[in-house]
Amino acid sequence: MGAANQSKLSSENLSLNFQEIVPALTKQKAVEEANRCLYCYDAPCIKACPTGIDIPSFIKKIVTGNLKGSAKTIFTANPIGASCSRVCPTEELCEGACVLNHSTNPIMIGNLQRYATDWAIHNEQFLFSSGKKNGKNVAIVGGGPAGLSAARELALLGYEVTIFEAEEKAGGLNTYGIVPFRLPLPISYWEVKQIESLNVEIRTRTKVGKDIGVEEILRDYDAIILAIGMSKVPTLGITGEDLSGVFDAIEFVKETKTKPLSSNLLGKKVAVIGAGNTAIDAATNSVRLGADNVKILYRRTREEMTAYDFEYEFAKQDGVEFRWLTAPVRIVGDEQGNVMGIECIKMELTEPGEDGRRRPVPIKGTEFILEVDAVIKANGQSRYVELIEQFSLEHNGGVVKINPTTYQTTNPKVFACGDVIYGKGLKGDAMVVTAVQQGKESAYSIHQILKPSEVETA
Repeated sequence: MGAANQSKLSSENLSLNFQEIVPALTKQKAVEEANRCLYCYDAPCIKACPTGIDIPSFIKKIVTGNLKGSAKTIFTANPIGASCSRVCPTEELCEGACVLNHSTNPIMIGNLQRYATDWAIHNEQFLFSSGKKNGKNVAIVGGGPAGLSAARELALLGYEVTIFEAEEKAGGLNTYGIVPFRLPLPISYWEVKQIESLNVEIRTRTKVGKDIGVEEILRDYDAIILAIGMSKVPTLGITGEDLSGVFDAIEFVKETKTKPLSSNLLGKKVAVIGAGNTAIDAATNSVRLGADNVKILYRRTREEMTAYDFEYEFAKQDGVEFRWLTAPVRIVGDEQGNVMGIECIKMELTEPGEDGRRRPVPIKGTEFILEVDAVIKANGQSRYVELIEQFSLEHNGGVVKINPTTYQTTNPKVFACGDVIYGKGLKGDAMVVTAVQQGKESAYSIHQILKPSEVETA
């Protein structure tokens, strides 16, 4: 077979690898599954959903064929309900709370939510209208899940809303940070369009603090929401990070979603540093890009990993190897400056640190080298400390301090929500769906402060 045909075949195979891993429900299967719902009074699934979707109601509308009503029920509670139907850890949330767990299998709530929201997408529905203008304006810094959610609620309440987004497209993590075989780009794009249809202005490629000054935003807006998420993967602090074949996991996934699929990893051996959800995405992404062997190296054990259990099982099914209690010491390169190996050392766990997890320490004399062609760094994410300090906000290493009830920062005009208020090492709380709810609650707090006072009449 010629080189051109081989390349074409590889490209076609790669595209197939990136189709959604969970197939959509057929109409028959969706109705059958929806008919299993008991429509519980005081349904525990609603309480388990961070955004409080009326799950029995949207499921019942599927049974009656009212898919527009079903989708609107979902999006009323969750402005990015289509994305969340794909990426939420439903096993730990709504489905985990389903009463049918005690007797049979839980209702496939996530799949049914996808069925209803996909109907709205495929039928190009616009489900909401902006509220009557109230003369107030709000700036939102960051167009990810938290920022979009806040913008939608504020627009419904009549506020002029402007989102400042540094990237070329809004959507944040959903657009750039979640692998396409879990969350395709068109889903995120459609949800952004829904927000824009409410006359929300989204200024993309606009970095606050660089393209527009912090002082200008503080001066020109009645309130500001900081929903900036987190930044790039930090350096490992070891020799060899500048070699060709060393990648930032965030950028690695972003390129897979926004650029033509590359066959650079075909037949290669890949080491991924870290064991969070981003590390799992980087590893499974590598498998689908044709890597021959993928290992996740983690300095702690499975019990300390921050990735969800279902993500871990998914990676194992993809053939990803896990090397626990293993930390990188240096990345080894050849004479041409390409990665050819990674030197590691075995670790042991001691007493818990400030984050509650046991601290790993190296065991002397246990160094060894793994032969690899690429290294992907997924050892957490850095923070936008400089921008936070331009707003003169109190923070702890880039984690913004807020009033947990109102989401107000130490500047009462500035609110914060999403990843920017989460500490390190948390498992379960820093979810897309939680960020969505925080965006909603931030919007409601602003409305309580800014809304015109009602004058009582006799």
